[in-house]
Amino acid sequence: MGPDHAASPGRLPSAFLTPGSPSFVDFLAGHAPSLLPGNRPLPSVDAPSAPHATTIVALTFDGGVVMAGDRRATMGPTIASREIEKVFPADEFSAVGIAGTAGLAVELVRLFQLELEHYEKIEGTLLSLDGKANRLATMIRSNLGLAMQGLAVVPLFCGFDLDRHRGRIFSYDITGGRYEEHEHHSVGSGSVFARGSLKKLWRPGLDVAGGVRVAVEALVDAADDDSATGGPDESRRIWPVVATVTEAGYVRVPDDDLARVVGDVTTARRAEHDRSRLARGGEQR
Repeated sequence: MGPDHAASPGRLPSAFLTPGSPSFVDFLAGHAPSLLPGNRPLPSVDAPSAPHATTIVALTFDGGVVMAGDRRATMGPTIASREIEKVFPADEFSAVGIAGTAGLAVELVRLFQLELEHYEKIEGTLLSLDGKANRLATMIRSNLGLAMQGLAVVPLFCGFDLDRHRGRIFSYDITGGRYEEHEHHSVGSGSVFARGSLKKLWRPGLDVAGGVRVAVEALVDAADDDSATGGPDESRRIWPVVATVTEAGYVRVPDDDLARVVGDVTTARRAEHDRSRLARGGEQR
């Protein structure tokens, strides 16, 4: 506590009452830098094994953007969790999905949410979508020391641009490099398989239902080839986290709706496999 606080018990320190940057991260850097994830001292040893989160997909549709994430976290060859959530609202008109070291990624998301809320309260207006994407890039860059020790966080960010009236997607690298993606993108260990699926299934003119269906199919394809990605678990009723962001804001797709989508995808693929087996049987005869 500072001397001004000690002299006036029950009152906030002067740092909280002094006008400054609308950035909460900048405020912490100036008054309590040790609270920022990237400023914590680390021992000079290899990072311990920690749960990792994968896979996140995002795609645009007419009127907005869909983001979806599977529910599996892995720690080496072990499944650390079957129900982790990796897609979160950043604010009313944007969403962020996490890949990488799960604990640090969730902490980064919470700090990012607070950063956007703080800006809105101080400035009385929302930060632009480009501004939000840039703030997230700065926060990732401050985590570079942890990333170099193997504790990397690589999020995927998307939102509805109120100025351009469309959904947009942004990806990042561990150094904080920011890249705008068009149409669709994926990050995480299953991303190479999810991207192949997205390339085949995405098309211009998708509506929201079509966008959700494509996102679920991409995650199913990723889980089919990547052991670190968990597919929909119908026996435990564990579904992906899927959210849409439109002019109406962030909306999480209800589990009952996802169960129907997963059922439709499973039925269609089972029919395709049956046709394939029949065709192979006919060729053998």
